[in-house]
Amino acid sequence: MSDMIFLNLPVTDLAASIRFYEAIGCVKNEQFSDHQAASMVWSETIMFHLLLRDYFATFTKKPISDPRETCAMLIALSRDSRADVDAIVAAAAAAGGKADVREPQDMGFMYIRTFEDPDGHVFEPAWMDMDAASAAMPQETGGSA
Repeated sequence: MSDMIFLNLPVTDLAASIRFYEAIGCVKNEQFSDHQAASMVWSETIMFHLLLRDYFATFTKKPISDPRETCAMLIALSRDSRADVDAIVAAAAAAGGKADVREPQDMGFMYIRTFEDPDGHVFEPAWMDMDAASAAMPQETGGSA
């Protein structure tokens, strides 16, 4: 089995969340979905598991934070182009999310925007020209320890 990432996210409205994640490019995996959870496939190795808040709470003894009030993580998504970054942010906003919760960052070799899903989870779609990024970043100098 390949290394995979399963992001388990608490949600308040499962149907609305499924529509949102489908709008940003995920496909629902019916095999691992039911009335309290939905497995949304982002890629062959990344899945978003949307869990109703009460069900999510059965997996931890810690209090479940409200992502509209607190931020526990930023979920970065690589995109193939600047246009793809803009497209996913537009799709997120059209599907009930909130676009550009932070000012877009354009560093020439890297372009990042943000959006929130309907529950307030923050995503950062980003495009980077790796060759230009390497040229722009200072090179480490060798040395002896």
